[in-house]
Amino acid sequence: RSNLVSVFLCMKHELRVMQQQGDGAIVNTASGAGVIATPGLSPYCASKHALLGLTKTAAVENARTGVRINAICPGSVDTPMLRRFMGNDTRIEKLIRAGQPGGRLGLPEEIAEAAAWLCSDRASFVSGESMLVDGAAVCR
Repeated sequence: RSNLVSVFLCMKHELRVMQQQGDGAIVNTASGAGVIATPGLSPYCASKHALLGLTKTAAVENARTGVRINAICPGSVDTPMLRRFMGNDTRIEKLIRAGQPGGRLGLPEEIAEAAAWLCSDRASFVSGESMLVDGAAVCR
């Protein structure tokens, strides 16, 4: 629930300011689990699907305000949170890496680069996009 409510509340306040200034870019963080089914993670998957629906709806509703709204959908990224989840269990890490077509985890900087591009003027005609940044993991 917090995956969706927190984004909704942030956007509510961000949009108020950005609409007044006639410009802005919002990038929500979803997940590959927002694009495909993820057995065993129903609540997480549902919240990320809902987040993408919220992003797309807000993009359409704000298309004439100068505010662009997109989402990035990271795959498995080498973060402290993922490291804590894996613990020191090499079997879990091997299993996660096996789900990555490139055989490696993403880097936080790679996700940040995608978000920075979506906020930049180079993405001035991009709104309502759900950008997968997952090393082709969802394509399999």
